Amino acid sequence: MSLHDDAVLVIKGYEGQEELRQAYLDHLAAHPDGVWKACRAGHVTASALVIDPSRGQVLLTLHKKLRMWLQMGGHCEPADTSLEAAALREATEESGVAGLTLLPGGPVRLDRHPIPAPCNCHFDVQYAALAPAGAVETISEESLDVRWFAYDEVAGVADESVVRLLEATRARL
Repeated sequence: MSLHDDAVLVIKGYEGQEELRQAYLDHLAAHPDGVWKACRAGHVTASALVIDPSRGQVLLTLHKKLRMWLQMGGHCEPADTSLEAAALREATEESGVAGLTLLPGGPVRLDRHPIPAPCNCHFDVQYAALAPAGAVETISEESLDVRWFAYDEVAGVADESVVRLLEATRARL
């Protein structure tokens, strides 16, 4: 199964955000290359909020280019066999935390957001990743910093999309 086919199945199976969900499906129907960065009309990305429920904290990255605190995530790569695999790879690479596991049940949220040209738009499929006990983070080349934040600190450092992702993740837990 191709990554495009996996993305369509994942998004079809996602419950909630019906209008946005349909926009993702319409995008993928119109763009066979819609999961790849080269798609100028926008492309699907995969991200994961790294969370440690036992400590009531999430791990965020200070994105090097955007200079914003965000969940881990990014572009799909040819070796990714699924959106889940892409989200887990990105979360592991950007956090440096070994042993992450995705929260069962598929994506937690969808978030479409504009980005600078030439790509124009990300159709982000957002998961949650559970950190193992004693997780130790490492700053990646794509980040200026990575830091654990208590749930109630997130709204003070991150934008609304991250706050909504945290809320949806906590509801799923």
